[in-house]
Amino acid sequence: MNATAMQRLLAPRSLALIGGAWADAALAASRVIGYSGEVWRVHPHRPCSDSQHYFRSVDELPRAPDAAFVAAPNHEVPAIAAALARRGAGGFVCFAAGFSETGTSDGERLTCELLASARELPFFGPNCYGFINFFDAVALWPDQVVGSRCERGVALICQSGTLALNLLFNDRSLPIGCALTVGNQTRLAAEDLIELLADDARVTAFGLYLEGIRDAARFVRAADRARAAGKPIALIKAGRTEAATRTALTHTGSLAGADAAFGAFCAQAGIARCESLATLCETLKIFHSGGPLRGRRVLTMGASGGDMAMTADAARHLGLDFAPIPASAAASLREILSDRVHISNPFDFHTHVWFDPPRQHAMFSVVQRAGFDVVGFMVDCPPEGAADDSAYVSVIEQFAAALPGATTRGAVIASLPESLSRATREKCLAAGVVPLQGQREALEALDLAGAVGETWARGAAVQLHIPRAAAASARTLTEHEGKSALAAFGVPVPRSRLVNAGEASAAAAALGFPVVIKAAGAALEHKSEVDGVVLNVRSAAEAAAAAQRLSALSATVLVEEMVSDGVVEVLVGVTVDPQFGQLLVLGAGGVLTELLRDSVSLLPPFSAASIEAALARLKLAKLLAGYRGRPPADVAALAQTVLACARYAAANLERLVELDLNPVIVRPAGLGAVAVDALIRLEEH
Repeated sequence: MNATAMQRLLAPRSLALIGGAWADAALAASRVIGYSGEVWRVHPHRPCSDSQHYFRSVDELPRAPDAAFVAAPNHEVPAIAAALARRGAGGFVCFAAGFSETGTSDGERLTCELLASARELPFFGPNCYGFINFFDAVALWPDQVVGSRCERGVALICQSGTLALNLLFNDRSLPIGCALTVGNQTRLAAEDLIELLADDARVTAFGLYLEGIRDAARFVRAADRARAAGKPIALIKAGRTEAATRTALTHTGSLAGADAAFGAFCAQAGIARCESLATLCETLKIFHSGGPLRGRRVLTMGASGGDMAMTADAARHLGLDFAPIPASAAASLREILSDRVHISNPFDFHTHVWFDPPRQHAMFSVVQRAGFDVVGFMVDCPPEGAADDSAYVSVIEQFAAALPGATTRGAVIASLPESLSRATREKCLAAGVVPLQGQREALEALDLAGAVGETWARGAAVQLHIPRAAAASARTLTEHEGKSALAAFGVPVPRSRLVNAGEASAAAAALGFPVVIKAAGAALEHKSEVDGVVLNVRSAAEAAAAAQRLSALSATVLVEEMVSDGVVEVLVGVTVDPQFGQLLVLGAGGVLTELLRDSVSLLPPFSAASIEAALARLKLAKLLAGYRGRPPADVAALAQTVLACARYAAANLERLVELDLNPVIVRPAGLGAVAVDALIRLEEH
């Protein structure tokens, strides 16, 4: 990406608007935003007038335009792109549709022609709305411009023009510095724009709406660059496609699903993944007003017990930490408010100080210095102009006045999005207080902003392990082959013997009872489904009988020592995502795998600490810790088993298709963990 060309494209001194009605709309947008550069119109047939001259082609322009807006029929676009490249333009917006997004051979052909014709020119689209640059007063945009020039703001990057418009229409006082739509991402993708704008001091954060990622490795690098520049990313990822075209034969492949790799990337890279446009806006306001939060220790307060009760309920599925107010701060609050007020978090301070600004200021000063990452003051104001909101605004002003010098961030939270007027929101922003609108989205935004801050503080990173090519065909190792391969990398497996069915009794006696006997045929990938496993074999006679029955499935059997003191059964697996590469999956194992679908996914690099933290997010974490009198499990040994599995996966990057250890039996603390079943699929050469 040529930085000089990109600068010309995003902050042009001259524009060429190519086309009819849609180019007219782009001209109107340029006038609304106050664009002061030259504007040239290009149309092959429109008559010229005293007020408007039309050039018949790009070649007739007086000189090369810095930027162009192309709203011509799609079959004409490649020739126009070639003319712009030939003239030395800075770049263009391809508003025209009917390219690769159609999924047709004609669309793909036009896309290839466009790329070839444009040569090295940067361009947005095809099939995109263009962009608005509020920093430099430029709009290559065929619709209404809602917003105003600003000196600092967030950069919105969207694959949908309509959703970009929706975000511009927000009534939430989100400072937007630029809105850029990328459409099909044929030349310029989201990662290109993040890399470019990360160096722009005017950009405070990035807000993205994505339907797909063009280049996962470059996206990871772009996210790293944004974080290094102190500019957090909040995004919505929709249009979730299938993770692979292959059929997943393992539980791991089933649990990983289509979107697990992207979710793991966001969590590990410190990116706030939002579920709604409202939460995206509120998260971006937090980011704009001071970056991510340090963490998720939050105090919410207000003059209503109902608000506080609803806060606790609305946050019950989030990771916010409503820690108790420290004793010293609680004592100070009792002196200010009297014993009539119960000191807790969420904190209902009643209305005793509602008309007492000095005591309000004192109360707010105490809580803002009590060690929380953020203090949220919940208050809904009456409609401006329809009722007297002065008392409400006065309390908000006291909250803001107490904040300078505090150790926490401050937020004003309105339960209803409309219950905080624009004037009040702007006062809050000017004072360094984040005005958050809507209780649920506000709490979600605080949770996301705190999680990003925690991840940044850990210095976590993502290092993708992506094979050079997708597997064309694969074969499944026998269980014995798979366990032998994993054992060489340090995965603990049971002592075993692979024997003919007639030798099972002797093998069992040599290992020591009780044992497990399994049919060992190469085609038996899920032996339990065909009754190919016999557990708790306790004598030579039982072994002989079991082997005789299993011989109908396989001439050979695998005889293994039986692990009988397990605390928890865990699934450990690796699957290969087509964009993000190898993905580690941890989850509830054994019979609970499909029942609970309790799993978490991780991208490399892996460490014992990151694995133990991931295990703690599972529902079975309570079992690992020791539940209802059961002993705690050997989590440290489990983590080492997972790391050994990951070492095998990395060593077989170009061949591994799927790996499934289900279950790994985790024994009591100090006694280790054992992979008692293994399914590995490798690419065939």
